[in-house]
Amino acid sequence: MIDCTEQDIQEFLNILYKCWSINSSSKWTLDNPANGQCGVTSLVVNDFFGGDILKTKAPEGWHYYNRIGNKSFDFTQSQFLQKPIYLDISSNREEAFSDTNIEQYNYLKNRINQYIKEHCK
Repeated sequence: MIDCTEQDIQEFLNILYKCWSINSSSKWTLDNPANGQCGVTSLVVNDFFGGDILKTKAPEGWHYYNRIGNKSFDFTQSQFLQKPIYLDISSNREEAFSDTNIEQYNYLKNRINQYIKEHCK
């Protein structure tokens, strides 16, 4: 796990945009890279920052996001035209995995680790 400041969160979001692809979500598009990435992203964010996985209802079903410390972060919020109403329902890794698969999870986690190794101090 890495320490978590607002700057860390923004830097991690920037890394996610560079690492998301069709390999991390079948709904990914160039125009909407965050689309379908909520489950896999909440898992990887949980790996890096700890905290809790939360969920809320979205038009297509459950939407997963994270609480780090005492603040909620939705790294995939940009996929929505209208921001969801966050209910902060407690979730877990098992539920978040229901929105992805091990191949997508391993791809995203490994891609982020590779990016950090190549581009960050």
